[in-house]
Amino acid sequence: MKKARLGLALTALLPFLVSISLMAQGQSPEEAIALEQQGKLPEAAQVWQAVIKLNPTDAAAFASLGVVLSKEQKYSEAASAYRKALALNPKLPGVQLNLGLAEFKQGRFPEAATSLRGAVASDPSSHQARTLLGLSSYGAQRFADAIKYLEPASKADPGNAELHRLLAQSCLWAKNYSCALEEFRQLLQQSPDSAPTHVLIGEALDGLGKTPEAIAEFQAAAQAAPREPNVHFGLGYLYWKSHQYDDASREFKAELALDPDHAQSLAYLGDIAMKSDQPEAALPLLKKAHQLSGDLRIADIDLGVVLAQQKHYPEAAAALERAVKLDPAEPDAHYRLARVYQEMGKKAESQREFAKVRELKQKADQRDEDMVRKMSAAPPALDSQQAETPH
Repeated sequence: MKKARLGLALTALLPFLVSISLMAQGQSPEEAIALEQQGKLPEAAQVWQAVIKLNPTDAAAFASLGVVLSKEQKYSEAASAYRKALALNPKLPGVQLNLGLAEFKQGRFPEAATSLRGAVASDPSSHQARTLLGLSSYGAQRFADAIKYLEPASKADPGNAELHRLLAQSCLWAKNYSCALEEFRQLLQQSPDSAPTHVLIGEALDGLGKTPEAIAEFQAAAQAAPREPNVHFGLGYLYWKSHQYDDASREFKAELALDPDHAQSLAYLGDIAMKSDQPEAALPLLKKAHQLSGDLRIADIDLGVVLAQQKHYPEAAAALERAVKLDPAEPDAHYRLARVYQEMGKKAESQREFAKVRELKQKADQRDEDMVRKMSAAPPALDSQQAETPH
């Protein structure tokens, strides 16, 4: 019994003994805080590490070390310290937010969003946590989540053009075109001659099915900045959608004058040539488009059609197989591939593809490809250094 009591007494005295030891070495939390206030961050970090070494269950010390390391821009080490603090005390105030910041600074947006959701759950009124969660969601390409948090943040800070821009992009990529249109039009009021903003408004209008209005916006962009990359292609694509092939050809050629290796412009010029019964003109355009970019479905479909017309069946089958792989849910490539297999005498393969066509059922209206993703493979990158370091 006496040994048990002695053990309990020593346990109770342990924090006091550790504190005395640290003070004797000049390595107390107070010393670390003083060094941090003096801007002596490496020295402060060393003291916090000494504090932790003598008391490895001190969650607050790990959290404080994380703050100092963040100020030194050692974000990976800071995140590790914050995670250790949370493992010891999941309810320690502010640590989830600081961990989210450290992950954000490293460009680890999904991980940042995970931590920041915890921070928002702990303190729903935190404007910083909610805004940073919106930014992290955008960076992680979770656009619906980004809208949820960026919309109130932009309303609370109406003069912050960057927040409005990110909200507009989130709306556009989430296919919430009405929201995108409203935000981009506000941005256009601040900069009426901005070609990129005219393009984005055009993309939103096209998403709403307002192709003539979208064409007008792209025309304004081309007039404001005739050498802006992708503007002529976007205008050409809208003309192509509207079956205005002469106008589309003119714009695709204008894009190629700026960038001779613009794969999509080559592919759509090839498509127009094929539709105009000019297979000899279409073939080199389509082949070059495929060589430049292996993920252009229209180039593969059209190559398959032209090569099949020329009775080059193995090459036609290869092109159509690529098209099927790029989008297995579209029946047109399956149908054309079935016909080519039929010509090659591949009865089983042909029947399989015809069965796939019946399974998918030919759609009344061919699905338009998303113009936003045609113009760009991804939204504008997020600057991971824009968030503030924790204090």
